[in-house]
Amino acid sequence: MTAVPSNSPATRQVVLTCPLDCPDACRLKITLERGADGIEKAVKLTGDADHPITKGFACAKTVHYPARQNHPERPLSPMKRVDGELMRVSWEQALDEIADHLREVLARRGPDAVLRYHYAGTMGLMEGHHVHGFFRALGAPELDETICASAGTEAWRLGYGPRYGVLPEDVAHAQTIVLWGINSLSTNSHLTPFMTQARKNGARIIHIDPYLNKTGRYADTHLKLRPGTDTALALGVAREIIHQGWTDAAYLNEATQGFEEFKTEADAWTLERTAEVTGLGVAEITELARAIGQNGPTYIRVGYGMTRHQGGGTALRAVTLLPALTGDWRRRGGGCTLSTSGAFHLNRTRLGAAHLIRDGVKHVNMNELADALETSGGFEMAFIYNCNPAVVAPDSMRVRAGLQREDLKVIVLEQAMTETARLADYLLPATTFMEHPDIYTSYGHTWLAHNRAELDAPGETRPNSWVFQQLAKRLGLTEPSLFWTVDDLLQEVLDTNHPFLDGLTPEALKAAGTLSLNIPEGWLPYANGAPTPSGKVMFTPAPIYTPTKAELSAEYPLRLLTPPAHHFLNSTYGMLGNLTRAEGNEPHVLLHPDDAGHLVSGQLVRIVSETGRAVRRVRVTDETQPGVAVVEGSWWGLSAPDGESINAVTSQTLTDLGGGSTFHGTRVRVEQL
Repeated sequence: MTAVPSNSPATRQVVLTCPLDCPDACRLKITLERGADGIEKAVKLTGDADHPITKGFACAKTVHYPARQNHPERPLSPMKRVDGELMRVSWEQALDEIADHLREVLARRGPDAVLRYHYAGTMGLMEGHHVHGFFRALGAPELDETICASAGTEAWRLGYGPRYGVLPEDVAHAQTIVLWGINSLSTNSHLTPFMTQARKNGARIIHIDPYLNKTGRYADTHLKLRPGTDTALALGVAREIIHQGWTDAAYLNEATQGFEEFKTEADAWTLERTAEVTGLGVAEITELARAIGQNGPTYIRVGYGMTRHQGGGTALRAVTLLPALTGDWRRRGGGCTLSTSGAFHLNRTRLGAAHLIRDGVKHVNMNELADALETSGGFEMAFIYNCNPAVVAPDSMRVRAGLQREDLKVIVLEQAMTETARLADYLLPATTFMEHPDIYTSYGHTWLAHNRAELDAPGETRPNSWVFQQLAKRLGLTEPSLFWTVDDLLQEVLDTNHPFLDGLTPEALKAAGTLSLNIPEGWLPYANGAPTPSGKVMFTPAPIYTPTKAELSAEYPLRLLTPPAHHFLNSTYGMLGNLTRAEGNEPHVLLHPDDAGHLVSGQLVRIVSETGRAVRRVRVTDETQPGVAVVEGSWWGLSAPDGESINAVTSQTLTDLGGGSTFHGTRVRVEQL
């Protein structure tokens, strides 16, 4: 590490974009302090007051990022497993041995024996996406990134094409706001000021979620529907809107296709049938339909939570078509948002060496990692980066067992001593977003960003891209894009004629740090149809409600939900004691009094599913509903009484669209210990 000159200021402030998997993509103001040894460290973090979305505050978790970055257990040197223990080795030794083993596996088995596994530990285009190019140059299997967004993405594509949405700046113009399947105060916190402004302007905020959380308490109305019944509720609301004459006939005629098919399906969903299936009252459903149909513009913010069931893709399709019924897409502040990522029309032709993907290449669904890691999966090497699958992947006990196979070489690139890192054969220490340059888009707004490397890499940490470039050299790979710098990548992705990127040059972006896309003033993305093959918003095929196949039973009477915790972002902050204390020191299972029986808060119970089991402490509360158990947050198993992730009980079952995860579809029972 290079020490800062002794005559430089003791502290300075820098502004960088947050790299984490969150729609807000905040612009962060970070205070760096030079120690007595001349080395700078991050000591404070807050939001950039000059950014129109961040508005001067950071979320309750990322404000503590400096503690994560400076954590005493952070890996700072390459390590190799020797006699069961991770021992420090040189980069030269680690890379040479990994390359030698990889060369031998490729010669003997071919690229199908090499697994890459990753997700959104960083959203950077270089360290999070372009690094996949190494594996594509080898011809290794493609990883289908399905653990979070794929069901929703496919559902949106069928109805609307690219993922455009209502810009957050326009939300203040809405008169009805429906937050459906999203705890936005915890997972999209920078939407809150815009909703609060809408409320001051007279808007009403409705939250639809199976349990009461921070967003439900913020809303004017909370509707506690049964898990997995979103399609039924959307169809029942649609029927009421249609029967009351609250549709926009001109919009339906000019901008949509398949309405009559949709109407036929919705006609079967009387208020009484909808109430019976969803658990809501007829009056609640009627009032929801009236608010959406009559008190517009209506803004619907949908979350990926509703897609975590077998019928989750269909559910999101049904809900997101409601603004097309009412014509809200033609009114400022009206419409629906899942993601704004479709607005970033970058040149992605060679991002991650996408041009090297072979026809017929093997695919691995990341939700099926437990199967892939079985001996029958055929993998002899696994490279894991930007992800903690020992905690976050379904059927986690089998995942951990697979990672410990003696005939599987596991290479983990990581910034923290996660449970996955502890299982590595080679642990390679990675840099954080303050220590390497990168490029960031957003899925909650339309600002593009470039980060400089503001801190020297501590110890022997290196960016993911450096590691894979070093391995590529050792293997004799010559594909030019593998060796691009961030400047090269920035030049490439901005090489586009799309009008949203007019004037956004590499030089301008690097100078400003962040720039807004050139979205036209008053942009209404689906006012006149959609960029689908037909040019229309697609009501066809009509969404059809299908109950979850794993029905509740006497043996498994509870539906388990595993939504995000307020102070965690997936498993990123699992090592910080102050944040685990803020969440109650350990993971709890929320049970309704009707289900708790003789159990009292604080007791330990065993949660049992058809997949596995985990021990948690009970919290009895009416925040949930009868028949529903809730465990908030992707806690590290190290924080749990039994050392197990809650994903020990979740399964690899996939959604109807997009091959997505079904974390909220698990049926369980609770046993007193």
